[in-house]
Amino acid sequence: MNDLLLTGKLDALLSHADAAMGDAEARLCDFLRIPSISAQPAHAADCVRAGEWARDQLRGLGFTADLKQTRGHPCVLAHHPGPGPNAPHLLFYGHYDVQPADPVDLWTNPPFEPTRTDGPNGPHIVARGATDDKGQVVSWIEAFRAWTEHGGGLPVQVTCLIEGEEEVGSLNLDPFLEENRDALSRADIAVISDTPMWNIDTPSITTRLRGMAYVELALHASRRDLHSGMYGGVARNPLTLLASILGQIHDADGHVTIPGFYEGVPEVSPAQLAEWEGLHFDEAAFLGDIGLSVTAGERNLPALVRLWARPTAELNGIWGGYMGAGAKTVIPTSAHAKISFRLVGDQDPEAVVAAFERFVRARLPADVRADFQLFGASPGIEVPTDSAYVRAARAVLEAEYGSKSILMGCGGSIPVVGSFRRLLGIDSLLLGFGLDDDQAHSPDEKFELTCFRHAIRSHIRLMGELGAA
Repeated sequence: MNDLLLTGKLDALLSHADAAMGDAEARLCDFLRIPSISAQPAHAADCVRAGEWARDQLRGLGFTADLKQTRGHPCVLAHHPGPGPNAPHLLFYGHYDVQPADPVDLWTNPPFEPTRTDGPNGPHIVARGATDDKGQVVSWIEAFRAWTEHGGGLPVQVTCLIEGEEEVGSLNLDPFLEENRDALSRADIAVISDTPMWNIDTPSITTRLRGMAYVELALHASRRDLHSGMYGGVARNPLTLLASILGQIHDADGHVTIPGFYEGVPEVSPAQLAEWEGLHFDEAAFLGDIGLSVTAGERNLPALVRLWARPTAELNGIWGGYMGAGAKTVIPTSAHAKISFRLVGDQDPEAVVAAFERFVRARLPADVRADFQLFGASPGIEVPTDSAYVRAARAVLEAEYGSKSILMGCGGSIPVVGSFRRLLGIDSLLLGFGLDDDQAHSPDEKFELTCFRHAIRSHIRLMGELGAA
């Protein structure tokens, strides 16, 4: 970066990007108007249109870009050689698909008619996909544009992968990575902008993600539903049994009681703990925003440790028997539940699922059968914090924001990070610019234009920093 600053090139590029913000916003709105809802077959053609839009933008900037078919929605795969084969090689990942807009009647304006609205942080764009992930994808496309049109060309090699099934579990992504391993594994690092910042003034790099194992459990007892008067007190009620078993998963202090569950869970380092404590997280306000006042989870651990660095077991749904209007006195033949485990560190998802199955089966009477269905399993991810790429990103963010950047965790999962490491052998730089109040997946999803501007400028700086190095 020092050479660029001496020549004034970086300052000029940032000025060009600021002057072009209106055009960048217009392009983002064009992208947002495409209802690329991957979960709904009726929008399959819109997913193709969104992929074509991204492909064409990259082609216009000198990339070799194609729309590659998968068994589901297509992926955009693009490459730019930059200044030559000796330059650093960055893999930019994002997704063009979005969540369904339902319930549509809770949107202030139609979800696929982007609306510029003023708020406490200045103007923002309201539309489905604004922050997750179209706004963040466009931010790095606009950074490419600045370097291409005003900087003499990209200072690094760039490969782009923009998928169309992130919001439905990326079922076809791993096969795509395997089929295109040669092209993708040449990158030195993956850059992903699909995570939040700590707040609008505090730039952040996410360095840890919780993994997940998701299980559906069914208990089967009698051959049919039973009259609760004629059989009650004699026949086994699987709903009662299920509730009892699930109620034993946690002890009074919030710890998970499944034997072996905490194997592989690391301690948070004192330095990381001190950095998180310095954020002065207001747990009462965090809970108050969702109408709660009493904390849960493992007792005597700080909230950010519980959110970012500890595993969980959560009951996501339970059902069985009669659930219609009025009364129907039955003992159901079966009972069902969905359970998710958020995982950290070196926890083995398959081992956790196996331990849960043993936990349940040990509590079953002889005439009750249990069925388990696994819907997905991925380990937690911790990105090395001492890499040259993290150091470069921290320097870039601090130069852009004029304040110290932080290394934060994320309670959710981004399975592609694990796939990149496992299938391509590369780590990821999670450089996100969303905010917790952007309402991703909810009505009136937004992206702050100040975040959009900082994202564009940060990606310009990052490419310059790595290119100069």
